[in-house]
Amino acid sequence: MDITHKHVDEIFEYDGSQINPSWAFQEFGIYGSSIVTWIGPVNITPDNLKDFADVGLEIKSNYMVNFICEFFDQQPPNMRVAYLRQRLLVMIFREILTEYGIQTKREGDDIFVDGGKLSISIASISLSSAKIHFALNLEDKGTPSDVETIGLYDIKLNGEQVFNQNNLLDLINKTVKNFINELKTIENDISKTKVLG
Repeated sequence: MDITHKHVDEIFEYDGSQINPSWAFQEFGIYGSSIVTWIGPVNITPDNLKDFADVGLEIKSNYMVNFICEFFDQQPPNMRVAYLRQRLLVMIFREILTEYGIQTKREGDDIFVDGGKLSISIASISLSSAKIHFALNLEDKGTPSDVETIGLYDIKLNGEQVFNQNNLLDLINKTVKNFINELKTIENDISKTKVLG
């Protein structure tokens, strides 16, 4: 499966509409499966909430790293596979944080550092594709008052800030590269495995 990654330098808000099908094609002319990344505020409007458990809750942050993934390789799309890929992305990012020496905790699709919630995520499907939104706080600002949060820029090791504007894009690109490589490895393993029976 070929997957196109596009990082958008422009800062714009994630309001939940970007998880709609074929958003990457409509906005950027990207054909096929894709991952679009950018930095911007998150403020999901009630009409764009996809998780029934989030109805009535505020999902917002002043600045987050956003990942929008869309896959067209399964027809019809499979919700279970969409969530498995979402968890894979979350765990790959957690693995990268571990490489930096950062201890994390995972609860479902949420990553926590020092007791603060670092990430948000949702997976869903349309008639033609599977979609994932994964986002990471940059700072503990503009988040709901009833949720303890932390941002990438807030994380320190031995008193030193780990992530900043100079290495953030490297972190984004490494996450996408590792995720795409893992998906391709799975495809390769499928193609070389003898079926039972």
